Amino acid sequence: MTEGASDTAAEPSKVELAEADAEKSAVGEAGSSGDSTSNTKTTSTEPEPTGFRRWMTPESRSRRLLIGVGIWLVCTIVFAIVAGDRMWVHTKDNHFAFLADAWLHGRQALVGSPPAHSAGNDWAQFEGRWYVSFPPFPAMLMLPFVALAGDPDNFRDAQFIVWLAGIGPAVLFLVLEKLRRTARSDRSEIDNIRLALLFAFGTVYFFTAVQGTVWFAAHVVGVALMALFVLCSLDAKRPALAGFLLGCMFLTRVTTVLVAVFFAFEAIRVAYMRPTHGSPRELPSEGDLVDRARLVARNLDYGVLLRIVGTFCVPVLVAIGFASWYNFTRFHDPSPAAFGHEYLKIGWQTRIQQWGLFSYHYLGRNLSAMLAGLPWRPSPKALSSFGGVPFKVNGHGLALWFTTPFYLWLLHPKRKLGWLGTAALVATLGPFIANLLYQNSGWVQFGYRFSNDYAVLLFVLLAIGARKLGRAFWLCAAWALAWNLFGAVTFDRNGAYYAFDNDHVYQPD
Repeated sequence: MTEGASDTAAEPSKVELAEADAEKSAVGEAGSSGDSTSNTKTTSTEPEPTGFRRWMTPESRSRRLLIGVGIWLVCTIVFAIVAGDRMWVHTKDNHFAFLADAWLHGRQALVGSPPAHSAGNDWAQFEGRWYVSFPPFPAMLMLPFVALAGDPDNFRDAQFIVWLAGIGPAVLFLVLEKLRRTARSDRSEIDNIRLALLFAFGTVYFFTAVQGTVWFAAHVVGVALMALFVLCSLDAKRPALAGFLLGCMFLTRVTTVLVAVFFAFEAIRVAYMRPTHGSPRELPSEGDLVDRARLVARNLDYGVLLRIVGTFCVPVLVAIGFASWYNFTRFHDPSPAAFGHEYLKIGWQTRIQQWGLFSYHYLGRNLSAMLAGLPWRPSPKALSSFGGVPFKVNGHGLALWFTTPFYLWLLHPKRKLGWLGTAALVATLGPFIANLLYQNSGWVQFGYRFSNDYAVLLFVLLAIGARKLGRAFWLCAAWALAWNLFGAVTFDRNGAYYAFDNDHVYQPD
């Protein structure tokens, strides 16, 4: 079955026609007809649904949107409850609010020195001025609210982030539903609801969403942008919007720009399957990978491809150009990625100067943090040394498989990856590898927070992998929900459960 088409196509695909027919019949637009030669009139025995029931008609767009809003609402309520008193005060690391305030004063640097409540944590100093070295898009979102507050410390940044935090899971549901409706996923609607909620509460996104501080605020904004980007990239239907979202992602979490390859895969697929001239065609399935790639390349409609990719690239290049101007005016460096982390006044500045921000040198430590971080247990001969708690989590965080064991289902999908699965996997590898080469393991964290940069794509792979979500999966999901709830409740609150030994990923003897 044809998987989808671009709006540059000459005619709609079979999937789109089937989807349109289903929606029309769902809202009663198709109607019923009798024998044209008969004088007998056929009347419907079931009344057309009205009110809320009509909005919730199966397979209708309104139903999907309402369920998405419901997921957002559930997430917002739970996140707000767990965030607790953070909802009513500014966080101690409200860097984005101070960046917005600097702009309101017509400056790129801070108005004065960093606030005392941040204890000098992660501020950049260059030529005697203090700067925020995190990519600026979250500060752009906060700008009007900081202006209304009148002072950055009057702006409740954690509350702002909690209001945004439900967007990512809600849009993820829409992504999974689109995959189901276009026959690329066998998951049911209820499966997709469960997966969206599992993303919210069964991954490290949970503890991330309730912090509000600068590092975690960027992750929350990045997840929402990533989910929207994937939704707009499917079938390459909204190239300009997908490009705009990717540009915003770059201005939020730099390494996520590497998922642009996901859009490229979809653009190539559409340009092959829906040529301007000729009939729709399926992707080749015979022969080895090289032969199939050659066949696709030889028969691409390059006119369609250039229109799609050109439209996509314009907003991306605008965002990169803005970043170059922004960095040049602050640090005299036109590199779009030079946001100033090399000027941070932090304890590991020496290693940044020696090895750079990205290096093979960091790979071993980061792999250990991602794959080998386990709770520290007290020695049987020194139980009192842990202050009465049964375990501690080191600041490098728990291993990804420990906090989210259902990711192991990705290792053995029931069906072959196919075109979409390959696109999602290759797109995942970009930020996955870049983060492993980064100078920071994610310190300080409950679990491997950099996985937020590609978690949306991992859930896409879970959905299309078709492996049964049986008892074992949901037992692992229950484990994940319990541990991530613990992390969301205790991180940066109950220090008794945390060890802050930056020199050790493993528990020292």
